[in-house]
Amino acid sequence: MEILESINWAILAPIIVIQLILMAVAIIDLIKIEKANGPKWIWALVILFINLLGPIIYFIFGRRS
Repeated sequence: MEILESINWAILAPIIVIQLILMAVAIIDLIKIEKANGPKWIWALVILFINLLGPIIYFIFGRRS
């Protein structure tokens, strides 16, 4: 439990909150759009499993203009 005590939560907490907000917005957007650039299930995996960058990658490359 020493590892949890040594973490600076003041720095880490905002990053976690931003990550969760980005993931939620990206997944909601993915569900609402009709077509994405590629299969939706792959974009869902990118959003969920590539921390912080996955939702950003989806918004840049996954959405159709």
